Amino acid sequence: MEIERKFLMDTAFPTHLPLLEQAEVYQGYLAVHPVVRIRSKAVHGRTDYVLCFKGEGTIARQETELEISEDIFYQLEQLLEAPMIQKDYRVYALPDGRRLECNCVDRGTPTEFWYAEVEFPTLEEAYSFTPPAFLGKDVTEEPGYGMSSYWQRKVQSLQPHNP
Repeated sequence: MEIERKFLMDTAFPTHLPLLEQAEVYQGYLAVHPVVRIRSKAVHGRTDYVLCFKGEGTIARQETELEISEDIFYQLEQLLEAPMIQKDYRVYALPDGRRLECNCVDRGTPTEFWYAEVEFPTLEEAYSFTPPAFLGKDVTEEPGYGMSSYWQRKVQSLQPHNP
């Protein structure tokens, strides 16, 4: 079970926090109901490839991830309806010991946006979490802010429009 809260961010990573991890991530969606996603994550010259399944929900939902080979990843990429989403991914240590996962999505494009997530072991902790002041709007429970929704908009923007 994945339990997380999602926040919009301004256009800067929080440089005042200790940086724990930095990666370049590419992901694409084979399906959005339920979510079936492929993702590559490159860290320090090593790239991991994952096939992910996500159930319905916002703050809490079932998530199953399977490691796949590079070959399978690129075969599945050929099935995507749009170019992969690129994420500049960074993880920072929050003062309370939690990890703040920050992403700049599709940097340098007209659809670029920034968001952050914090994962929790329980729903009680997720609901009682007071976000740091620098985080923007909490969009955890708001429709349209999930990455699969962004993917759907990206696919629709590539389809020809009928007059």
